[in-house]
Amino acid sequence: MPHRLPLALGLACSLAACQPMPPAGRAPADLAEAPPGALPGTCWARQVSPAVIETVTEQVEIAPARRDSAGRVIEPAHYSTETRQVIVSERALRWIETPCRDTLTPELIASLQRALAVRGTYRGPVTGTLDPRTRAAIRRHQAARGQDSDILALDTLRDLGLVPVPRGG
Repeated sequence: MPHRLPLALGLACSLAACQPMPPAGRAPADLAEAPPGALPGTCWARQVSPAVIETVTEQVEIAPARRDSAGRVIEPAHYSTETRQVIVSERALRWIETPCRDTLTPELIASLQRALAVRGTYRGPVTGTLDPRTRAAIRRHQAARGQDSDILALDTLRDLGLVPVPRGG
């Protein structure tokens, strides 16, 4: 029994050190990573859309049917089944300007939830957290405007009147 205690402690310590990974295709908005030419002090997230690959199976004739002089089939055609993969759409990387983490306060998220509720895309309690229900509402709202993503875009907050729109220069 004493040999299990160090193993249990080691396992507990290693699990405590684990950091949650961002969802697939998304980088945390507060990372220094940004697209080329991004202004300093702006925050960005990457959305990676995987390639869409379709498997195509076809019957290919390898020998035609043989016919007699009267046109009757004396030996049927022979076919081979061929399967191949076709890329329907290539993998795509898209940068989304996001609110910086220090801007994304519970008060702002609560205002976002209320704004989405008024527009009929959010149907939940105002919690001030970016929970799955809020992310689904963000996706619905943004998809209707051509951006199918649950990553909150800064432009969405601007369109909803929740953050200032920069002056044109």
